[in-house]
Amino acid sequence: MTQMTGGTDAVSIAGVDKVFETRSGQVQALSGIDLTVAAGEFVSLIGPSGCGKSTLMRLIADLDQPSTGTVSVFGKPAKDARIAQDYGIAFQQAGLLPWRTVEENIELPLSLHGAPKAERAARVAELVSLVGLGDFADRYPDQLSGGMQQRVAIARALAEKPRLLLMDEPFGALDEMTRERMQSELVRICAETGAAVVFVTHSIPEAVFLSDRVVVMSPRPGRIQEIVTMRLAATADREEGLREQHEFFDMITAVREALHQGSPVAAVRGVETR
Repeated sequence: MTQMTGGTDAVSIAGVDKVFETRSGQVQALSGIDLTVAAGEFVSLIGPSGCGKSTLMRLIADLDQPSTGTVSVFGKPAKDARIAQDYGIAFQQAGLLPWRTVEENIELPLSLHGAPKAERAARVAELVSLVGLGDFADRYPDQLSGGMQQRVAIARALAEKPRLLLMDEPFGALDEMTRERMQSELVRICAETGAAVVFVTHSIPEAVFLSDRVVVMSPRPGRIQEIVTMRLAATADREEGLREQHEFFDMITAVREALHQGSPVAAVRGVETR
C-alpha cells in the first residue's frame, strides 16, 4: 500500500508526552512525540524494549491518554474515533473466544453494535474469504494453528471496515515461517482494504517488508530518533522474492544503523532525522 496524498491524515500526534505515576515516583514513557500517518500508509514503530512503542499505540487507540499534547485520528480526538469505530486493533495474542467458531468470532463486533443479521452474514463471508479461511469457517479456535488464529483476529479487526488498523506485535508468537506467510497475507489484505496501519514490532526484517516508513524510537523516555523511508517497491506490490533482493538488505541495514543512534550511511539511505 503506497502512501496516499490529500485528505485528512489517519493519525496526527503533536507534542505528546506520557508520564506514569508509580509508587516510586514518576516514570516518563514518551517525550516530545510528533508524528503523522497518512491515509493508506503503513508505518511501523520499532525500538528497544521499554521504549514506549506499545504506549504510543495505546494513546492512538484511546486506551490511555497523553500527559501533554494531542492525538487525533482522521481529524477527530482519539476518544471520538474510538467511539465511532474508526480503527480496528489486533494484539500479539489473538484473543478469540474459545466457544465461538471462526465465523462467530469475526461476527462479534458487528453483533455487539447491532448490525442486521443479513448484513452480518454477508460481511463475515467476505472476511472469511479475504483471510483465506473458507474451509475453516465452522471450526473453533483450538482447531486452528497459531497463524490461522491471527488471521481470524485480523478479520475481526476489519469487521466494521475501519480506515485504520492498530497492530501490536500480532505475529510475535509465531514461528519464523508462519510469520513470513502472515506478513505476505497482511500486505495483500491491506492492499485490498486500503486501510492505514500503525504496526508495533521488534523485528527489523518484518518492519522493512511491511512498511512505507519505519519509525525508530529511542530508549525510555521514548522519542522519535529517526524515521526511515523504505526505498522499495510499493507495499501493495511486495512479494516473497523481495526478501532476497539487495535493496531489502540495504533497508534492513539502514534501520539497524538508526537503532544504533544512526550514521551518515543511514542518512544517505533515506533516513529523516528527528
